[in-house]
Amino acid sequence: MVATTHHYSFEDYLGVEEASTVRHEFLNGDIFAMAGDTPEHAALSAAILVVLGAALRGGPCRTYSSDLRVRVSASGLATYPDAAVICGPASHDPTSPTHVTNPSVLVEVMSTSTAAYDRGEKREHYQRIDTLREYVLIEQDQRAVEVFVKSADGTWSHQIYRAGAEVCVPSLGVSFAVDELYAIAGL
Repeated sequence: MVATTHHYSFEDYLGVEEASTVRHEFLNGDIFAMAGDTPEHAALSAAILVVLGAALRGGPCRTYSSDLRVRVSASGLATYPDAAVICGPASHDPTSPTHVTNPSVLVEVMSTSTAAYDRGEKREHYQRIDTLREYVLIEQDQRAVEVFVKSADGTWSHQIYRAGAEVCVPSLGVSFAVDELYAIAGL
């Protein structure tokens, strides 16, 4: 017996999302349920919104929670980052008014089970977004924040900040202490 797989369209995915209480990612015709988060993950996601939101208040950039739907036009990935920043008006995907295509900064809180995907394949998709300037990864099991920064020539550099260090998000003109982020999260 041969197993068959179903190839979903983006429109199929949108229908699933509207009818479901579970979030999904969409890529290459596949729909993947996103796993639930730990309390630590949720606390760090909230903490980065507090830190970035306070630093960006009154300016042209705005923070968004994990409810924001992001579409990578170049690869088709549709997902929910843990946090995002958009500078200026949000641009919507032409096929979905619920998905934006122009984040300036994307943030993912990593667990042991998602770290390889977040650092690898997901990062590669995100880095295809023309407007993206930084991709921030937050460890939930240790005090560490990674920042991938896009330079003017389009190349990406990578920096890891550990306990006692000051994290820099250059395109936003924002810096914060690693320890402050984890303290706000109660970790």
